[in-house]
Amino acid sequence: MKNVITKELLENAYSYDSYKALVQKLISENKTTGNNQSEGNIYFTKLNAERTKRIENTTVIDEQFRSEVEKIDHPVIFLVIAEAWCGDVAQNLPVISLIAGLNPNIQLKIILRDDNEEVMNAFLTNGARSIPVCLLLDGESYEVLGKWGPRPETAMAMMREYKKNPIISHDEAVKNIQLWYAKDHTQNIQKEFLEMISKINKHQNVVV
Repeated sequence: MKNVITKELLENAYSYDSYKALVQKLISENKTTGNNQSEGNIYFTKLNAERTKRIENTTVIDEQFRSEVEKIDHPVIFLVIAEAWCGDVAQNLPVISLIAGLNPNIQLKIILRDDNEEVMNAFLTNGARSIPVCLLLDGESYEVLGKWGPRPETAMAMMREYKKNPIISHDEAVKNIQLWYAKDHTQNIQKEFLEMISKINKHQNVVV
């Protein structure tokens, strides 16, 4: 399969700060990222900007997790596929940024799904273009060491159950997942990243 992760892609990707600046600029213009400029997507972009601020200010990184991340001694890239209107991006991208910020060997890069269809199509979730997707890359070879997303497994299970037996509306299912995020306090995403980090460290002497 063609390697869709290239040096040019990563050089043109957003940093976390430049991504947030883009989102704020679009909000000021009553726009959002992506191909769908619906009123709903614009509304959720504004809501997600507030969610992002809250999660940045309230997330507490587990000390065991912090210790593992601080052991990284090899360049690693977290490449996140995102869009500003996506509630799961708003819930998880700030946590991924906080994780990356624990060690200078980790770079966080962000690309937009609709602007990078080839990359998105290479990393589908059960055939769907679900986001966010976080690819854990070797910082030198760009080898994919791990893939996470689009949400923690418990929330994934909630969505699978809804799709299998949709006794409530899609909007209500999404609302229930957002309520789950609020109660979880980022514990599940931290646990899942810790598991990936431990496996990669064990097999490649690289902690990501």
